[in-house]
Amino acid sequence: MSAMSLMRTVPAMALAAALSLAAPVRVSRSTLATLERRFDERIERHSIDDPLYLLGSTRGVYLEKYGAVFTAEMNLVTGPAITPFRPKLSKEEVDKLRMKKLTRLPEVRQLMRDMMVTSATALDTVPPEEQIVVGVSFFYYSWENGAGLPGQIVMQAKRKTLVDYEAGRVDLKTLSAAIQEQVF
Repeated sequence: MSAMSLMRTVPAMALAAALSLAAPVRVSRSTLATLERRFDERIERHSIDDPLYLLGSTRGVYLEKYGAVFTAEMNLVTGPAITPFRPKLSKEEVDKLRMKKLTRLPEVRQLMRDMMVTSATALDTVPPEEQIVVGVSFFYYSWENGAGLPGQIVMQAKRKTLVDYEAGRVDLKTLSAAIQEQVF
């Protein structure tokens, strides 16, 4: 290759590299839909004897230059029905339901972390510095004692950290420290 030809090729390659860096990230709707279904299935299959109740379907969106966000709504435990024959629950029944919901929260947090790792691995077109976010809103009956129960939990972490965990390059302690959790 001549010097003149090389001088024309180098700027063209630099321009092509710059354009590829500036190109928007494309996350297909079908990829997001697959991840939505996986999260729904994990929630629904969590326990046959004591299920979590998904209200609606998980929804995912990709926000350019931010990352992927998945949201779901669930009831941690279904409560006894209020009927004309049982118009009110005892304080003990209400407290028992509250305690059962409190004990379910660690399980839900684990499901959320698992979904974040699964999503980070599947969304290979998302840049490593962008976020993977999973938010879960919780349903409560009007008669419930919601003291100490969250209305929503949102977890987020950089895609790179989640992928590194899945690949065994970081341990659970490092992953846990990297996940930002907000409780509302």
